[in-house]
Amino acid sequence: MTLSTPAAPQQVPAVAGAQLRPLALESLPGFEQDDALAAFGAFSLSCEAMAATRPELRAGLPTPDLLRVVCAKALAAKPASQSEARQFFAQHFAAFEILPDQPIRAGGPAFFTGYYEPVVDGALERSEDFSEALLGRPADLVTLAPQDERGDLPADLAGARRLSDGRLVSFPDRAAIDSGVLGDTALPVAFVRDGIEAFLIQVQGSAAVRLADGRLVRLTYAGRNGLPYSSIGRQLIDSGEIPEAEMTLARLKEWVRAAGQKPGEAGRELMHRNRSFVFFTRDESAGRVAGPIGAASVPLTPLRSIAVDRTLWPYGLPYWIEAGIATKSNGVGYFRQLLIGQDTGSAILGPARADIFFGSGDEAGKLAGDVRHTGRMVVLWPRAEAP
Repeated sequence: MTLSTPAAPQQVPAVAGAQLRPLALESLPGFEQDDALAAFGAFSLSCEAMAATRPELRAGLPTPDLLRVVCAKALAAKPASQSEARQFFAQHFAAFEILPDQPIRAGGPAFFTGYYEPVVDGALERSEDFSEALLGRPADLVTLAPQDERGDLPADLAGARRLSDGRLVSFPDRAAIDSGVLGDTALPVAFVRDGIEAFLIQVQGSAAVRLADGRLVRLTYAGRNGLPYSSIGRQLIDSGEIPEAEMTLARLKEWVRAAGQKPGEAGRELMHRNRSFVFFTRDESAGRVAGPIGAASVPLTPLRSIAVDRTLWPYGLPYWIEAGIATKSNGVGYFRQLLIGQDTGSAILGPARADIFFGSGDEAGKLAGDVRHTGRMVVLWPRAEAP
């Protein structure tokens, strides 16, 4: 079941796997103190993408007509103060707390993680220092939607390979791709230092590669082989290799590098357990300075953009999130603010599940890697008319 469009402002929308409890937006703790202008700016980026009919990088649910109406009003509005921006959200959206039938973790109805854009040294040509390739989208990769004709393919497969006779077959997994099975059907778009660097770029879904001359080349998501994502960090925790309290991106990199990344070595074998593989396109356009592009074809805004389950929620909806998440390196603060659904991810599954974008670079990566928090998630659904 997907979201239904309410016929009146007070009607509760429906989403599979959860109940939505109406509440007053102004009653949320911290709503009056949040930077509503920053939230409005991020929301406006989604509205600009809708108005320009930009194709989504990863197709989500159709945009509700009500959201298009509100977006048209947002593009015409010019809020000059926090109170005006706050009033726009309160006037045009009704708030519903998301209460999943089966919460992912104990401690709260919603579960949050964080992600970021890696900024890494690299090159456009293979060298001794930069030998691990990030691949472009293969010509024979077909991205599947639930309604696609699949033949004998599994119902949960998101990608396939089209053979010369037109048949679809399962796309090769990470281990097979690493062995070179794709040949020249997937050409490198950049090279980074080693396998774990490339692996983590795929997990995040984007990267900025810093070349020797100082230029930044951004890599944008261009598709995946469609196989399920598996967390290698979780596997190290479950096997007792790294205690959960000590698991960080730095510790994960350290373990893989120490275990070895050559064919047959433990570090490479661990990465192969995540059968999912992501492909990229290289973007060197002058206008690409705002940040990575999310699945909705919208530039992501640090701490204002989130990834949501695209099979349950359309892109562009605002969400209120509350959780004990640190947004500074000193760990100070409780996270309460408005964010916009502008991205998705293979591991972001469920109605009360969100991945918060922290920004670019190592500091953002450290903060994002520490986020595995339960909390509260409220969706803002557009009203049929202004109250």
